[in-house]
Amino acid sequence: MNRPVRALGMVTPSANLVVERVTTAILADFPDVSAHFSRTPVFGSADLYPDDYDWDGMMGAARLLAHARPDVIAWNGSKGATLGFAVDREFCRRVTAETGIPATTSTLALEAALQAMGGRRIALVTPYRGDYQKKLIAGFAGEGLDVVAEAHADVADNLDFAAVPDATIAAMVRDVAVARPDAILAWCTNFPAAYTVDALEREVDIPILDSVTLAVWGGLAQIGAADARGRRWGRLFS
Repeated sequence: MNRPVRALGMVTPSANLVVERVTTAILADFPDVSAHFSRTPVFGSADLYPDDYDWDGMMGAARLLAHARPDVIAWNGSKGATLGFAVDREFCRRVTAETGIPATTSTLALEAALQAMGGRRIALVTPYRGDYQKKLIAGFAGEGLDVVAEAHADVADNLDFAAVPDATIAAMVRDVAVARPDAILAWCTNFPAAYTVDALEREVDIPILDSVTLAVWGGLAQIGAADARGRRWGRLFS
C-alpha cells in the first residue's frame, strides 16, 4: 500500500460536516495524497460578513495549515461565487504571499473546470433560501455565466445544509436537467451532493460539478494528480 507523500490542506467553514467526509472519501482513491483540515468561523443562519470574507478567520486557518507544509492550501467553501471570483484570487494571493504555499478554492476550480469544458450555461442546485440563491445567481451572472435553471431546498441554518436527503438532491438535479445546461452545479460545501454525482450524471447525461469535489480536484490539479483514479466521483476526473 502506498504511503501518502503529498498533502492537501483544506480550510473549511466551522459548521461544515461534509468537507472532511467527502475529501477523505475521494482521497481513498489517491493513497499517495493525504488531507489536513483547519476551520474558519461560519455557522448559523446569519452571515456576519455578507460583503466580504472574514479575513482574520480565513488567514488564521491557513496559517495553522501552513505549519504542516502541505503542497496546496484550498478554501473548500462556496461563498466566493456570491462576491465575485476576484475575492478568491485575493485569498490565494494572500496565502501564497504569506506562506509560500500555492492555493486554490472551490470557486476557482469551478472556473477552471468550466473553461476546460467550454461551458457557460449552468444550472444551479443548492440547499439555500431564495434570497441567498438570488445573490448567488447574480454573482455567477457577473462572471459571465448564464444560470438557465435553478432549484433550492430553502434551508436556513448552515449546519442543516448537511442533512438534505439524497432523494431531494436527485429530484432537484432532475428538475434543472430539463433545461439542458452545459453543467449542473451542486453548490455549497456543506451540501452532501458528491455521493449522488456519478449515478445522476449517467442518468441525465450532463456534467455535475459538486463544490466540495471541485476543491479536491483543484488541489490535486495543482500537484499534477487530478487523474482518472477519481472517476467514480464524476466526469470531472475523466
